[in-house]
Amino acid sequence: MSEPPALPSKRVIRFFTALNVLVYRLTGGRLMNRFEGAPICLVTMTGRRSGKRKTLALMYTAHGEDVLLVASLGGAPQHPAWYYNLKAHPQVEIQAGRVRRRMLAREASSEEKRTLWPVAVANYKSFAAYQERTSREIPLFVCSPV
Repeated sequence: MSEPPALPSKRVIRFFTALNVLVYRLTGGRLMNRFEGAPICLVTMTGRRSGKRKTLALMYTAHGEDVLLVASLGGAPQHPAWYYNLKAHPQVEIQAGRVRRRMLAREASSEEKRTLWPVAVANYKSFAAYQERTSREIPLFVCSPV
């Protein structure tokens, strides 16, 4: 398996995330809805410190009625900031295409992750390389409709 590319700077990530969210919203998910073949959704959550609503474009895996989100941050040594937001405030809104749903996010247990991780990796192969790149256990969230 080839080595995943190095991580871009935070400034670059923020710019392209904001652009992705804007274009996705304006087009109802018709544009900027995939990254390296994996589907993108918009996840609106509450900031753990600010209390403000934030929307991010994240890769997702549909799993029945649930949505799986992988907190990989490209295999960085730390969790992405949104991981802590979901832990503090698990109520989210997920938009996939034009469909918006209120959901409740929870981190998958170790047992669940053994089953769900291969499903997420089948959707985006680089997740496996990201896990190899980092010493931390990459969390997987299960978002279920409320």
